[in-house]
Amino acid sequence: MSNSEPLPINETNLSCAWSRIFLHIIDNPGKEISPLVVSLTGFSSGIVNEDKSVRDALDNCLVKNKKQKIHTVANTIFPSSLWRMAKYDRKKFFEIYLNALPRYKAAEPSKNRRGIYFERLIGFGSGPHNGNQLEHIIFEYNSHPTIRRSMFQASIFDPGRDHIPNCRQLGFPCLQHLSFVPNNQDKTLVLNAFYATQQLFDKAYGNYLGLCRLGNFMAYEMGLTFDRMNCFVGVAKLERIGTRSPTLTPVIEAARNIMQQTTCEHTIDQT
Repeated sequence: MSNSEPLPINETNLSCAWSRIFLHIIDNPGKEISPLVVSLTGFSSGIVNEDKSVRDALDNCLVKNKKQKIHTVANTIFPSSLWRMAKYDRKKFFEIYLNALPRYKAAEPSKNRRGIYFERLIGFGSGPHNGNQLEHIIFEYNSHPTIRRSMFQASIFDPGRDHIPNCRQLGFPCLQHLSFVPNNQDKTLVLNAFYATQQLFDKAYGNYLGLCRLGNFMAYEMGLTFDRMNCFVGVAKLERIGTRSPTLTPVIEAARNIMQQTTCEHTIDQT
């Protein structure tokens, strides 16, 4: 099977899902999958299932290649530690994040100079609730649970800021858009995410983890149970590392091992 063909992934474990994608591109010609569709279910109290061996192997490889760890990438989409710090008070949570935002940008000026995903979600720059798109969705749903589901959308991409002419590499934002689909009959919530492009080695695992954490947060605030995360990727790419890099060997081994198991282990510590 060519990597240029569509690849659908449906799993109940994030590590299994990422391993299937990673091995598919390792074992087939080409370094791109277009499109890639990832669907994750099977959450335990809103927490996604993982395999510690895969996550640890990938984290170690990322560190060796001077890339951000999985948790750091996930935090750009949803900073879970701040939510806990705010004792699950969302207004305090938003306030803590916005107050800390200048420090986050200063800590990684090259990566964060154009913005951070969670910043765009709660401080877009325009719109209701001072541009806090998540607050608007939560408020509207809690006020009118039967309102049209098409309104529960949040944008990352902003043409005014992101349509930059003659720019070969932009870096941000790869995640373009989110939609939230509540099901009032069974009281569940589905999150849909749309990526124009996605880096499979250094970003994808953290992206999926951050999206699952965001989905769980939104479900909690809307009085629902987080049920599924769907991620649609226009072009998924394996770049910034060669497929024969010796640092990838433990990752490949861990991924192949989990694919041979009938069940996947679950991590205990999600941070």
